[in-house]
Amino acid sequence: MCGTAIPTSSAQGRGLVRRKLFRVIAGAALVVVPAARLIAHHSFAAEFDANKPVKIKGTVVKMEWSNPHSWIHIEVKGPDGKVERWAVEGGAPNALLRRGWSKNSVLPGIEITVDGFQAKDGSYRANGRDITFPDGTKLFVGSSGTGAPYDKKERQ
Repeated sequence: MCGTAIPTSSAQGRGLVRRKLFRVIAGAALVVVPAARLIAHHSFAAEFDANKPVKIKGTVVKMEWSNPHSWIHIEVKGPDGKVERWAVEGGAPNALLRRGWSKNSVLPGIEITVDGFQAKDGSYRANGRDITFPDGTKLFVGSSGTGAPYDKKERQ
């Protein structure tokens, strides 16, 4: 038998099978996990409507720094006084950090105005483009390269 090891006991044989099985499972996981993340990620057009621009003014409840998108949760008082809880999608945490954001940029309790685009299903979700603070300071929160509308006049 050329090049084939013959186990000397059934315990060695089971160990060999377990090692091979582990390698197969580990290899499959390396393929499946990244693919699942790609499937979970979406383009702007898949979820948000470029024809539904929104301006949302409310109080930050929490900021989620999670991949592939950050999320800002804000409470907004409607004209009838009823409070709506919006979830605003932003860029990836790493992209926000490169733009100068920090974990203290948007803290719970601060009032902000978000310019963005509402979800196609009409829910209280939006893709954020800009955040404006009470003092007039603006931060770009959007994702780049998503296909979201881009107003060049505002960015010059």
